[in-house]
Amino acid sequence: MPLVYVGQGELEPITAAHEKARKVKPQYTGGEPVKVAFAQNLAEAQMIQGILLEEGIPSFERRTRGFDVPDFLAAGPRDILVPATAAEAANELLGGDAEPAGDDTDLASPATPAPSRLMLAIVGLIGCGAALVLVVYELTK
Repeated sequence: MPLVYVGQGELEPITAAHEKARKVKPQYTGGEPVKVAFAQNLAEAQMIQGILLEEGIPSFERRTRGFDVPDFLAAGPRDILVPATAAEAANELLGGDAEPAGDDTDLASPATPAPSRLMLAIVGLIGCGAALVLVVYELTK
């Protein structure tokens, strides 16, 4: 689509959506949605979408599973999805790995501690509690 229509001079986009649609390359508009990025909040998601749009790649964001609560408003993690035909270009641009939109089997958050570290922390807390009980017992004798 030309940026200036012949014989009509420069036309201003009617709306923001019209301006955004003019940037999208048609070869990137087909296929099922594919997750290409992860954002910690809405502002980061919109920044990633802007980077993709500047290269002509259409995208949309959705709240990550488990965080789809209206009370979060702009907070909470987001998934960035693009059409399957644009996944390779988006991965090259963002430097990530694509995964299908339906493959949400990993429900653990990125900040989940390893099980061995969690067990070590629990054992340490139990040990500290036992030592505290022993000290209190000895002082009350």
